[in-house]
Amino acid sequence: MFTHKYRYIFTCILAAYTYLNTEFCRVYDYFNIRIEWYYALLTITSICFLILESNRMIEPLVRKKVLPEKFKTRFPIVFFLTGTAMATIIALFMVWVVGMLLHPFSLEQNFTPIKLNLVFAWLVNLLYHLINTIIFYFKEYSSSRLEAEELKKLNAQAELQLVKSQINPHFLFNNLNVLSALVMQNNTEANRFIEEFSKVYRYILTNHEKELVALKTELHFIHPYIFLLEKRFGEGLKINIEIPERYDEYMVVPAVLQMLIENAIKHNVVSKSKPLQITLYANGKDTMTVSNNLQVKKSVEKSTEIGLKNIVKRYGLVSNRKVFIHNKENVFSVELPLIQIN
Repeated sequence: MFTHKYRYIFTCILAAYTYLNTEFCRVYDYFNIRIEWYYALLTITSICFLILESNRMIEPLVRKKVLPEKFKTRFPIVFFLTGTAMATIIALFMVWVVGMLLHPFSLEQNFTPIKLNLVFAWLVNLLYHLINTIIFYFKEYSSSRLEAEELKKLNAQAELQLVKSQINPHFLFNNLNVLSALVMQNNTEANRFIEEFSKVYRYILTNHEKELVALKTELHFIHPYIFLLEKRFGEGLKINIEIPERYDEYMVVPAVLQMLIENAIKHNVVSKSKPLQITLYANGKDTMTVSNNLQVKKSVEKSTEIGLKNIVKRYGLVSNRKVFIHNKENVFSVELPLIQIN
């Protein structure tokens, strides 16, 4: 309201409307106030404009003291009370100017104008703040709705990416080939492979719609996933997890670790002679990192980076915390926030 481009037009209309109503109701005759019409109009217009401008100037100061993003109820109340104090000063100032400087009225003669000007100033301030609060909450509602829609869209994209990376023919074909080889060899690990394979899909089906999951839940899922990868790549892949139990209750985006591991395998050589080493570790500052040594494939399909972009945006929407991506000479790493839920 106080920074709207049409605020001065609104104030002019408000002042003119108020003055016409005072003349129509013969307010000055009723209260026996001897004042010229132009001084009456000047008083009303000045009060409207001064209250508007004083609120416009104090709003940034109130915002610094009471952050509206954090205190959505306290901010409008504090701002209104501060504006009321300013309106009181402005009303008294206008009575002093018109009733004592421009007219030699006594304090007793100014007593009624003081009451009328105070009531008028408080009502004008209340009107301004009601409009401003409506605009404030409407913007908050619109912002929250847009964020919810964007999060819903990103979750859908992430779910699609997850399904594409897990249930696509290559993933099924590769893992079924491993399973077939184990069965043909009468390998006792064939049953375990099937069990771990089912755990991966059970986790995806159970948690893919959630915004956040506990880190211990994510790590519990990642172990069977790592088992599938180790059976597929053998000694060409080494994955280490160095996360203490004290981080178990922190929250992360579902399947984020799987997506980062899959991304590392997709873009790097994985072989017995050049093992790909992936490490998951906590940083001791409410973050964890997934890093891998860089041995980039010479020919690899062009990356859309949709996985990393979705991770960054989803973290930004659910926590306002950033994901840091580091691409150094020999190491690629992604630092993830560990979120605490109160």
